[in-house]
Amino acid sequence: MATAGHDPADYQTVTFEVSDHIATITLNRPHKLNAFNQQMTDEIAEIWARVRDDDDIRVAVLQANGDRAFCTGVDVGEGPWWTHLSRFNQRDPGVFLGPKQHRVWKPVICALHGMVAGGAMYFVNESDIVICADDTVFFDPHANAGIVSALEPMGMLARGIPLGEVLRWALTGSEERITASSAYRIGIVSEVTSRAQLRSAAQSLAREIAGRRPEAIQGTVRAIWESLEMSPSLAQRTGLSYTQIGNPGAGRSDSRANKREPRLR
Repeated sequence: MATAGHDPADYQTVTFEVSDHIATITLNRPHKLNAFNQQMTDEIAEIWARVRDDDDIRVAVLQANGDRAFCTGVDVGEGPWWTHLSRFNQRDPGVFLGPKQHRVWKPVICALHGMVAGGAMYFVNESDIVICADDTVFFDPHANAGIVSALEPMGMLARGIPLGEVLRWALTGSEERITASSAYRIGIVSEVTSRAQLRSAAQSLAREIAGRRPEAIQGTVRAIWESLEMSPSLAQRTGLSYTQIGNPGAGRSDSRANKREPRLR
C-alpha cells in the first residue's frame, strides 16, 4: 500500500522513481553541490516513508545528480532552520535524512561520487550497501568552521569504521581528504567503480536483491541493524524471533534450483 504524499513530479530537490520493485532517489541540487536545506530534508523524509510503506518497493538506490558532489552537508548559505526552537526541542536534521531513522528495513544502496562532505554522512551511515566512483573524496568541514563534529562521526563508528580513522576525518577538516581507495580500505564503501559504471553497478545490486523473497530480506536488515544497539545475548534472542516471524509463509524456494555463477569482487 503506497503512502500518501506529494506527486513525485512535485519534488523540487530530489527525483523519485519506482520501477521493477526498485525505488531510485536522486539528490537534485547540483548547483548547490546537493547540500540539503529544509525543503530537501522534508522531501527526503516523505520519500523514506513512501519506501517504507509501499509493498511494491523492495530496494532503494540513493544517488545524486551533478558532476562535482554527492552531497556537501547542510546548505550553509541558507543556514540552519531549527534554531528558532527551544534548545530542548531542536532535532538534528540527520533524524530526517537517514532511512533507519524512519524504520526503513528495505535495503538501501548508496552510490557516491565526487565530494562527500560532513552531513552527507547522514545518508551514508544509514545505508546498507555503499559503493562509490573512483573520483569520490570524503572530508569533514566542521573543524574549519570551528564547530563540533559529533553526530556524523558517531554514525561512522556505529558502522564499524576504525576509531582512529573517524577521529582523523573529523579533526583534519577540509585540508585532508579520504580517497575512494582509502574509503574501501577502512570500510566506508564495499566497492569502487568508475564513474561511468557507478549507477549501473548500483542498479545491478538492487535488481539482484529485489528478486529475493522480501520477508527474508527485510527481516535480515532489521535484525542486523537492531543488534547494533543490543547486548550480544539480547541480539541473539531478537534475531531468532525475526527468523520465526520472517521465515514461515509463501515465497520460499529451493536455493539449489536458483544457483548462478557467483560474482567476484
